[in-house]
Amino acid sequence: MNKSEEINYSQAFEELQLIVQEIESGEISVDQLSEKVKRAAKLISICRNKLQATELDVEKVLKELEDGD
Repeated sequence: MNKSEEINYSQAFEELQLIVQEIESGEISVDQLSEKVKRAAKLISICRNKLQATELDVEKVLKELEDGD
């Protein structure tokens, strides 16, 4: 399992917020910008995937509740 698969949604979102703050404040050099943007894209992908998985789980539970009536 690689590092990105071990990170949870809250950790990914928090790291993403830090990257955005660094970029907005100008704390990042041009040399670091590319790596930060690549990491941000990976974090966004992690968050999106976790949100989609959660949505599917919730829909499944709701369907089971409806079918149980």
